[in-house]
Amino acid sequence: MTAALNMTSSSPPAPQHILVVEDDFRLRSALSDTLKLAGYNTCVAESGEQAMTFCSHHNFDAVISDINLPGMDGHTLLSKIRTEIPNTPVILMTGYADAEKAVSAMRAGASDYLVKPFPPARLLSRLKSVTPIKNGADWIAEAPATQRVKQLSERVACTDTSVLITGESGTGKEVLAQHIHQCSPRSAKPFVAVNCAALPESMLESILFGHEKGAFTGAAARHVGKFEQACGGTLFLDEIAEMPLLQQAKLLRALQEKEIERLGSHQPITVNVRLIAATNRDLAEEVRQGRFREDLFYRLNVFPLHLPPLRERREDIRPLAYFLLQRHNQALAGIPDEFSTQAMTAMEHYHWPGNIRELDNLVQRACVIATGVSIELDDLMLPAQTGTVIATGNTPIQQMAVASTLDNLPVSAKKRAEYQVVLETLQQYDGNRNDAADALGITSRMLRYKLARLREMGIKV
Repeated sequence: MTAALNMTSSSPPAPQHILVVEDDFRLRSALSDTLKLAGYNTCVAESGEQAMTFCSHHNFDAVISDINLPGMDGHTLLSKIRTEIPNTPVILMTGYADAEKAVSAMRAGASDYLVKPFPPARLLSRLKSVTPIKNGADWIAEAPATQRVKQLSERVACTDTSVLITGESGTGKEVLAQHIHQCSPRSAKPFVAVNCAALPESMLESILFGHEKGAFTGAAARHVGKFEQACGGTLFLDEIAEMPLLQQAKLLRALQEKEIERLGSHQPITVNVRLIAATNRDLAEEVRQGRFREDLFYRLNVFPLHLPPLRERREDIRPLAYFLLQRHNQALAGIPDEFSTQAMTAMEHYHWPGNIRELDNLVQRACVIATGVSIELDDLMLPAQTGTVIATGNTPIQQMAVASTLDNLPVSAKKRAEYQVVLETLQQYDGNRNDAADALGITSRMLRYKLARLREMGIKV
């Protein structure tokens, strides 16, 4: 019987590659399918000898192996892994009669053991406990568009080139920035994130560049700014379009000169940071409107990456949903641990105006509402979407389309689509701007700005 080497592009937080060693074909396939549904990459082997061959050619984040294998058994495999790749966690599987062997294997260096039969949730829970999540690497890319972004991000990661990430709110721009950092030579140094829209304008300069004691009223002590905190690592400036023009000029100088001055000081401080910026706006349009400096735009836009909205990468919805389910159900002892067919179909056809952030909130809520091992359609509480009907029980809910309202706006098609999503989301939340902003993954201030722009163009909101 030949073993299959099956590596998928779906991954949980690291991305994590798991080697499954089991001589029983049906169990081997079931284990692999369970792991792939949870977002892991899997490689399967039917013997200890074959497992060691794979280990010599691939780096695995964990090995799951049966104890009773033909030829090289699980104990011998464990010993070889401990000798040749000592940092790789090993989980051993055993039958009831072999529980004592599993305990002795723990003493020999196994990370954990599972007694057959066991539910999928227990396997995933044990696996998660021995393969800790690496911040920023939970990058799932099943859709061709996101696979391309992943490839480009990993190419630019090895350089110090400035990166500008664009995309709607909630598409995972900060996660992508963290992924670039984790793949870069700077990964051992800090990743420091700043949300430019969430900071008061009067404090932005102090937060970025720091200040000396007494620099302004209330400055009771020296403060080290984000540039210094990120020294040697990566500084991520989210919602860069929200930065006022005065601070844009000072940011440009810091990038050009590679030095900063704390407020209240004229002593230059050399800084070594890799800058990644992100925005959900069209920065070129902001430049044309005089709201963003052209020279700073070109300094940031050296290597642009665009993250498509979730509705344009539907192949990512299933692995993302299972990744989020695995993360949120830990507090509930791993239950629920799957989605019903109806629930998954509804998620795959929903238009996700709030993108991944909305999916995350929905899965978290469904984990609390669900009463069984499976999340059902009614547990999702999906809001209705424009032009379609989503049935909750036997009650269809439908909303009026707003697209026709926006057809004649003097803006780009991309900006028109963005405004449509804003209006649809506001409609879904019955005009509650705080709830709509949360669903969109933006600040209330930014939502007010977008609505003000619509009013300027004659849209009554």
